[in-house]
Amino acid sequence: MTEDKQLRAPIAEAMKAYASDGARAFHTPGHKQGLGAHKLLQELITPQGLREEVSLMEELDDLHEPTMCIKDAQDLAAELYGADAAYFMINGTSGAIHAMLMGALQPGDKVLVPRNAHRSLIGGLILTGATPVFIQPRIDEELGIPMGLRYADIAAAVDANPEARALLLVYPTYYGVAMDLQAAADLVHSRNMLLLVDEAHGAHFHFSTALPAQALAAGADMAAQSTHKILGSMTQTSMLLVRKDRIDVQRVREAASLLQSTSPNQLLLASLDIARLQMAESGLELVGRAVKLAAELRREINKIPGLWAFGADYLPDGESLDITKVTVNLRQLGITGVQAESILRHEYKIQCELSDAYNLLFIISYADTAEQTEILLQALTGLAGRFKGRPKLTLPVRVPPVPQLGMSPRAAFFAPGEIIPFSQAEGRIAAEQIMFYPPGVPLLAPGDVIDKAALDYIRTMQQLGLKVVGPADSTLQTIKVVRDDR
Repeated sequence: MTEDKQLRAPIAEAMKAYASDGARAFHTPGHKQGLGAHKLLQELITPQGLREEVSLMEELDDLHEPTMCIKDAQDLAAELYGADAAYFMINGTSGAIHAMLMGALQPGDKVLVPRNAHRSLIGGLILTGATPVFIQPRIDEELGIPMGLRYADIAAAVDANPEARALLLVYPTYYGVAMDLQAAADLVHSRNMLLLVDEAHGAHFHFSTALPAQALAAGADMAAQSTHKILGSMTQTSMLLVRKDRIDVQRVREAASLLQSTSPNQLLLASLDIARLQMAESGLELVGRAVKLAAELRREINKIPGLWAFGADYLPDGESLDITKVTVNLRQLGITGVQAESILRHEYKIQCELSDAYNLLFIISYADTAEQTEILLQALTGLAGRFKGRPKLTLPVRVPPVPQLGMSPRAAFFAPGEIIPFSQAEGRIAAEQIMFYPPGVPLLAPGDVIDKAALDYIRTMQQLGLKVVGPADSTLQTIKVVRDDR
């Protein structure tokens, strides 16, 4: 394909052509190209958008058997990102991760996994029947968060589990930390293992040499990217990028089809196509601007007494940083990230990406401007001035170690369960996930043997005000565990 072909959007073009053809709608969706749309829906979506909000017409192709505009759009995405195949996903990167695992693994396969993987990975393990071998990431005690995996820990897990089918990595972490992916790829490929990557927060890496290398360029066999998180597509749209050397591309396609709606929203597909077009047109310029703004913002934040935004120079050898993720540590102010988030949201009208015990995370994307980052800087200056002089905040718990695996996530999910008091759960096998969202990293997952460290940490984070997600009882008075029939 020529570069000129990148400068078009096949799905959007096909939708516009269909809407302008004037065919009377005696088909789904029920609003009939906007004719019956409620005024609130009309306010949400333009009249043109409603006219084009149809699917499964001959001219608009079929996501599950693409031969026309959707195939063209996916081929253009694959070309732009250097993949052998690209699959458009309308159920987010969670769906892409599920398709990646189901396309690569068999029931009973072992897969090496960082413990700070997203909740969607646990869902993928339940669907595939694969068994995880969890690897503890490096924990930064000052920041209070998990960082990247150490190469030595990956090598030890590979040596201890030579029969493992794959290594799945989170690259980068939610906070932008990236390990040496090429070294991991070389290691696992030398042992006949696959490298699968949750690259949800790295869809922009391809467009700046100041950022970590894109996963596929660093040796990944598959990578799931959240186009909507960092680039310009609509929420819940993502891409699954595949290299065919070690992957059965047809099986991945079948897995993606199995897991997605048979009535995909054409607007979502078009937004992925247009996001790719935007990056083809001016990705280097737009992402480059975000990198520059983030670097300047980090420098200015570090001039504010009581605040600290770590940079790449803080990380050990072998780790790099997506500098467009700006983590602001608040420990010197003596307040939690949850408190700071509430103040910024309600008093300064600033909404961060996430808060945790000690930090706030801000994402600077291609859409941001110097005016935007200046407003954020002034808000942080005001926040720091208000709490100046307080004692440093130190919580009585640390991120818990990797729990023992009592049974596979799939076995625990389908096993008979029972509800018991949360305080009495030590030693039992978890039958549900418990996490705080964002970032959506499970502290307990089906199959984990529950230990006191995890219970204490979860309770402390809950008391700080972090949002509990996963359990049936979000108050954590009770927890679901695998029934003990002994």
